[in-house]
Amino acid sequence: MEKKEPIPGQINIELKEDVAQGVYSNLAIITHSTSEFVVDFIRLMPGIPKAQVKSRIILTPEHAKRLMKALEDNVAKYESQHGPIKVGNVPNVPPMPMSFGPTGEA
Repeated sequence: MEKKEPIPGQINIELKEDVAQGVYSNLAIITHSTSEFVVDFIRLMPGIPKAQVKSRIILTPEHAKRLMKALEDNVAKYESQHGPIKVGNVPNVPPMPMSFGPTGEA
């Protein structure tokens, strides 16, 4: 088998099968400090008062900003193809308590 030479600047990314399945989330809670952003992806289920954090991603501030810009770009592309994304309240879900530090919701 012939081994390919790596292309300079190219990153080889491996996607394992269990990760490729993905994790469903319908709420993100974002907290930050001076050195990092923490994004907790949560799954809220109707009629169940307790939600679970399904995944936590920790980012540097620089990477958080790059992610924000990439999301803005992708949402704009999506909306140009499929129309505006409607954002409304989630029925039967109480407001989130914001007493655990600097926080944002997505």
